[in-house]
Amino acid sequence: MTKGILGKKVGMTQIFTEDGSAVPVTVIQAGPCVVLQKKSEDTDGYAAIQLGFDDKKEQRANKPELGHAKKAETAPKRYIREIRGVNLDEYEVGQEVKADTFEEGELVDVTGVSKGKGFAGAIKRHNQARGPMGHGSHYHRGPGSLGPIDPNRVFKGQTLPGRMGREKVTTQNLEVVKVDPEKNLILIKGAIPGPKNGYVTIKSAVKAQAGK
Repeated sequence: MTKGILGKKVGMTQIFTEDGSAVPVTVIQAGPCVVLQKKSEDTDGYAAIQLGFDDKKEQRANKPELGHAKKAETAPKRYIREIRGVNLDEYEVGQEVKADTFEEGELVDVTGVSKGKGFAGAIKRHNQARGPMGHGSHYHRGPGSLGPIDPNRVFKGQTLPGRMGREKVTTQNLEVVKVDPEKNLILIKGAIPGPKNGYVTIKSAVKAQAGK
């Protein structure tokens, strides 16, 4: 069964193993989250729990948000996501989900919104090659050919300059190195998507479950 938790990226550091090896880790403030809603196949067509993380001031929440949070007897939340494939019998509305949901050595998938890099050219955005840099070339960092002439239009999906980053990204099969339930921290080996203080969703690794 899948399990998950919501959190906030604190930053990166390194820890040392018993043999003296340095391991790069990302520190995540994981929870405490509150179960805002349980969705079942009978009522919603699929099974999932809805988690909320990071309290929001009541004056900044609208009436639907306030009413939804009131059912779980909690404050309105800034970050709300659903976790599918869970065992609904293990959760109740209003229950807290904490960092000890995961253990050291487990593999997880982390989903976040990547850093926005603004407007970028085709070379940086799509890893295209540049033209000759000689003065007579007249072609250096342009986007290149746009395709056949006959259609008289640019096909959809053409690799052109545009906004880069700020996209939903999932990094799979990351190892949980350490869990600190008292401080609500999870240390994950390697880098995860997003900037510092960016919200992330941590779930059981799909590939690890498929291999069982």
